[in-house]
Amino acid sequence: MTDALIIGAGPAGLMAAEALNSAGIRPVIADAKPSVGRKLLMAGKSGLNLTKDEPFETFLSAYGEAADWLAPMLRAFGPDQVKDWARDLGQEVFTGSSGRVFPNSMKASPLLRAWLRRLDADIRPRWRWMGWDGDGVRFETPDGPQSLYPKVTILALGGASWSRLGSDGKWSQHIDIASFQPSNMGFRRGWSEHMTKYFGAPVKPVRLTVGNRVVEGEFVVTAKGIEGSAIYAMSGALRDGGALVLDLLPGLTEAEVARRLAKPRGKTSLSNHLRKALGLTGVKAALLREVGQLPHGNLLAARIKSLPLDLDGPAPIDEAISTAGGVRRTDLSDMLMLIERPGTYCAGEMLDWDAPTGGYLMTACLATGRWAGTAAARDLQQR
Repeated sequence: MTDALIIGAGPAGLMAAEALNSAGIRPVIADAKPSVGRKLLMAGKSGLNLTKDEPFETFLSAYGEAADWLAPMLRAFGPDQVKDWARDLGQEVFTGSSGRVFPNSMKASPLLRAWLRRLDADIRPRWRWMGWDGDGVRFETPDGPQSLYPKVTILALGGASWSRLGSDGKWSQHIDIASFQPSNMGFRRGWSEHMTKYFGAPVKPVRLTVGNRVVEGEFVVTAKGIEGSAIYAMSGALRDGGALVLDLLPGLTEAEVARRLAKPRGKTSLSNHLRKALGLTGVKAALLREVGQLPHGNLLAARIKSLPLDLDGPAPIDEAISTAGGVRRTDLSDMLMLIERPGTYCAGEMLDWDAPTGGYLMTACLATGRWAGTAAARDLQQR
């Protein structure tokens, strides 16, 4: 009999295996894809953001409504522990100017290779979980249907974005969940023809406001709409119906903008006046014109500082970086065990929490995987 089974070989599943290894337990790891950590490797192509270096309470607040129940797990394995873990794998890290923490190599592949060398596990690729049959855990495998009968099981099945990398959410047919929603995604908008030449242009610096949330950063105009770090940070509020307002000149007060615009412009066109008085050109000037006819005087200053940008809705879930929704907190014990299925634990993005990018997503996957793996090991030892 298999003592410990982990389903899903992403960061949460591999960290659960590491926790089991620490207790002297060698798990079986089943994954539907031909190789492990595929979404991790894709995320690392643009720089593997492991965590965020900031005061812990600030870090914890990024998890919003889920902060209270994730807090014990993140205190046990938070930003400091993530950095130490990477170093123990031979991957030195550095903190960027925004507080984001990356491996010196920037890529995920060296860290993943070192991690797999250290893990003691029976990894079974192309094993897709097909639910339960009594005490049996059923799989479709290259050798046909198979069932395992583990003493403990850890589900680390991911969310429902990036299906080509294995995070397809198909497992949700076997567990009652909160419906999946896209998270950390772009938004659609149909543009006027004059915006075409600005597709791919970054809008920076810019301040975004959605309700009572404010973020300063940058985003990119695309043929389909807008995307980028500042948009991802606001994605939950926008997804839930919030209205987006842009401050195109966050370094100037509205009064200063009005003062500069009030200077006589003579025969200078408004476009040139905006350029000379405010340095407002390119994609920012185009966005200003996109929302309608420009007012004059103080009304124009107010428009520049509070530009409403209507959106047509979020990008499809399979284009999102991650997903909200998943296994509900109320269906889990404090140790992440499914209440209705003792001995079965859940971890990672399949849990119903909604984290922004910037290292928060990765850290919580590692932390919940470690928490579930430690609980499963304790469960085995007590049997």
